[in-house]
Amino acid sequence: MSLRPNPLLSAAGFLSLLLAACAAASPTPDGAPTEKALEAAAAASPEATTRSFAGSVPAPEFPTGLDWLNTERPLSLEQLRGKIVLLDFWTYGCINCIHIIPDLKRLEAEYADELVVIGVHSAKFSTEGQTENIRQIILRYELEHPVVNDRDFAIWQLWGANAWPTLVLIDPAGNIVGGHSGESVYPLFQPVIEALVQEFDARDELDRTQLDLKLEREGLPQTVLSFPGKVLADPVRNRLFIADSNHHRIVVAALPDGEVLAMIGSGERGLRDGSFERAAFAQPQGLALSPDGRTLYVADTENHALRQVDLESQTVTTLAGTGEQARAYPPQPGTAPDVALSSPWDLALDGRTLYIAMAGSHQIWRMDLDTREIEAHAGSGRESTQNGPMSLAELAQPSGLALDGQGRLFFADSESSSIRWADLDPAAGFVRVLAGSDANLFDFGDRDGVGTAARLQHPLGVAYLDGVLYVADTYNSKIKVVDPETGEVVTLYGSGHGWRDGTDPLFYEPGGLHAADGRLYVADTNNHAVRIIDLASGEAHTLVLQGIERFTASAEAAYGGKVVRYEPVQLARGQGTVRLRIELPPGYKVNDLAPSSMDWEIDGAALELPADADWSVAGPAFPIDLPVTLQPGESTLIGELTLVYCEAEKQSLCLIERVRFEVPFVVGDSGESQLELVHRVELPAELDS
Repeated sequence: MSLRPNPLLSAAGFLSLLLAACAAASPTPDGAPTEKALEAAAAASPEATTRSFAGSVPAPEFPTGLDWLNTERPLSLEQLRGKIVLLDFWTYGCINCIHIIPDLKRLEAEYADELVVIGVHSAKFSTEGQTENIRQIILRYELEHPVVNDRDFAIWQLWGANAWPTLVLIDPAGNIVGGHSGESVYPLFQPVIEALVQEFDARDELDRTQLDLKLEREGLPQTVLSFPGKVLADPVRNRLFIADSNHHRIVVAALPDGEVLAMIGSGERGLRDGSFERAAFAQPQGLALSPDGRTLYVADTENHALRQVDLESQTVTTLAGTGEQARAYPPQPGTAPDVALSSPWDLALDGRTLYIAMAGSHQIWRMDLDTREIEAHAGSGRESTQNGPMSLAELAQPSGLALDGQGRLFFADSESSSIRWADLDPAAGFVRVLAGSDANLFDFGDRDGVGTAARLQHPLGVAYLDGVLYVADTYNSKIKVVDPETGEVVTLYGSGHGWRDGTDPLFYEPGGLHAADGRLYVADTNNHAVRIIDLASGEAHTLVLQGIERFTASAEAAYGGKVVRYEPVQLARGQGTVRLRIELPPGYKVNDLAPSSMDWEIDGAALELPADADWSVAGPAFPIDLPVTLQPGESTLIGELTLVYCEAEKQSLCLIERVRFEVPFVVGDSGESQLELVHRVELPAELDS
């Protein structure tokens, strides 16, 4: 549970005062329950829960003038009368807030007609307060309930919340039932919600009308990758491993051309071992590769598990984890695989010891791959900034790991916005801060400097190469370098979020880094892309993945783009032209700093393509003419376009359009000599305003 100082209210908060007032005014079983009463209800059997849980203190109304997401218009508690309302005060970088999302989804599914969950996003970090960034996290975690951007803490102050997450239950009459801060949401709230349903149903005061919502995902274009979290390069074997997190799979691509070599995982969310095609992951993040290149280790974050991938036999097995978050806090050590974990976020391999950034318990763990013993390496489990002996140190959501080969394990301590390091010696080792403040969890920013004078904002990734530590300063959308000896921090790339290649690149909340062979590989999470920076020239480019649809049973379903099929066309033999014409929406242009690409394929022998027919260039100008040779016969021309386009003025919003053209044609003595392929790009409905 993350805490936030509340300067306007006492630590107890207005919510606590309201609950105390409820208890004082109504000491009988008809009064509104405090958190203890909620816990008692959760412990009781359904048959024993016969008391009234209706509240008696009216819930305060939402302030006006706030941005709402997943709904076309602002909501009010007045219009939600007849519904049970559950307010979730959260901030999107908080691991505890992420942990309760499955509980919220479970409650929403069980009480789809009676319950409305409203996320009140009260941001810890300044970047988290931007509505567009909240929209991205809604998409990443597939939230389907309304979310209000409480950027100035108006609702937070009104309710007296003092921790993330805090949840408050409101009955169908609009009165406060009770509140709770922390995890374990489902077992606490489900019995009370069930009792409220029965009670207000008996009064005929329950509204089961479906709430009309407009989800942020509606109308959005498909992307080849979806919020990739981490990336790992294997330059010895010319491979790149990408944690395609929101597609719940690992993509293996060839270097340097991006040809997809393998797909690890079916793409279906779940926990399932087996072949690459059958295996299932849930939001995989960190990756580590054995020295011989045969075994890939995966932090299967939302399965709370570690997975082992045999790259030769193409099979996936579960190395550690039960599939559920550890109930004990912090998790207890043991022998894998039957050891419960808590949101493993990144991995680092040193010989036969696997280090795990256990974000969910604010610790770093280690696993002996020979004995399968797994235990905490650093961190007491208490979330804070205290340095010192390994077992007493207090970490704050470690999310990125990097070894320097000299006995130090660097980690991105995201919630303290710092870069810290731990000794590999578990007996005599210490945890120390390298860069960023170690004063408290709220000392963040964007400032180069030395050691604790520097400021970062929720870094998620680190990579070490040739005496330099690279940092994904995620919420600042920057790549920075840190001197491992002095702690000096210098911004290397980035100046606000966006998408731009070249020597002055832009990123959007990059979450993972890997450095190898003179290149820095970046999981550019909110841009749904992998970027590669040549460290010698400083030139960045976007990796274009090719052939990804070959690795699924249904190529069209996996393609993720639009398919345009033409009626058969009659063409004349001889020299001809295929013209590609693309029309963009007003106010948009082709991104001239990120590569778009076109790949052609011919099924049959009636058309001969030139050797340089395929292309990948930044800022292509349309129409594009492709000279071809036409010979008598029947064939089908297939062209796959990946187009990166953006706003013409600001270029702060970049989108990807993927379209496949399929054109059957017959070549004879008569007909047209030019085949024109036309596609009009349409903006997602959310942007077409």
